[in-house]
Amino acid sequence: MGSAKKTIPHLYQSILPVLYMALGLYLIFLLLRYPDLSLQYASTGLTLWFQKMIPTLLPFMILSGILIAMNLTERFVRILHPVLHFLYGTTPNGSYILLMGFLCGFPMGARIAGELRRKDRISRKEAERLLVFCNNIGPIYFLSFVVSTLSLEKPLLPFLVMYGIPLAYGIVIMRIMPALLSTESVNHPQTICHSQQVTESPKKTAAPDGLLCAIDSSIVSGLIGIGKLGGYMVFFNLLNILFVPFTNLPPFLLHLYQCMLEITSGIAGCGDAHPYLVLIMLPFGGFSCIAQTYSMIRGTDLSIGPYLFHKLVQTGLTAVFYACACVFCSL
Repeated sequence: MGSAKKTIPHLYQSILPVLYMALGLYLIFLLLRYPDLSLQYASTGLTLWFQKMIPTLLPFMILSGILIAMNLTERFVRILHPVLHFLYGTTPNGSYILLMGFLCGFPMGARIAGELRRKDRISRKEAERLLVFCNNIGPIYFLSFVVSTLSLEKPLLPFLVMYGIPLAYGIVIMRIMPALLSTESVNHPQTICHSQQVTESPKKTAAPDGLLCAIDSSIVSGLIGIGKLGGYMVFFNLLNILFVPFTNLPPFLLHLYQCMLEITSGIAGCGDAHPYLVLIMLPFGGFSCIAQTYSMIRGTDLSIGPYLFHKLVQTGLTAVFYACACVFCSL
């Protein structure tokens, strides 16, 4: 039995590189076979990045970076922190992640959580729990792009569902089930009682940067971050070519695949043909969003595994809500 258990991981490690190589060769073949289509997919990703991501995200990245560098995050949320602390048990920096994550939109929640964690100004447990519900499609993106593309005549209910489910889910994660993401409580049962407190004190805050230094470093960091997002959008848009040879697939499956890859191009490709498919996939965000989130928290002790799991749970809850709404409310 022991040797069999050791053989399975070894076999997995041997097969995985072969699969990666086969997929890479297949992708190269498709790029050479359909050069015009490859250029179109890559251009679509680049255009969406330039027109949608840069104007809506880069200013927030720079401004948030300045606030973090100058140690102004706690003052920024001073008025709203008592309410957010009452609902979610957050520290001031945790309240900042929550507020900016919802207002600025994806991937600002992950980016700010990663930055504050690198500076050790928020605990791992709090950052990891906030990450699973504070990293969503932004309201500006939803109202300006999603609503118009899907031709939603009554956007209020989808808007409330889009942000109401993660906000309610966050209360469950932060208040009702605080041990759910605690690896310490899983590995060391004696720490379960202590894991109820997510607002543990961070280490002493470093001296703040001056204004000009903060602006300079925030612009550089913002440009690097937005450049990464552009690369992810181009790459995952390019992966749409994988299913080009399978032209007989139903349009619904193709639209589902596009939304699972990269949500922005998926919405554009889907249009108003399958609005509920898009609304259900929005909380997940697509594999491009998962990869971008990993990029934002890379170099920290935050894990992408719990984030992916809870995104799938929230997507499932959204699907259940719309299924019930269609049956009982004739939506």
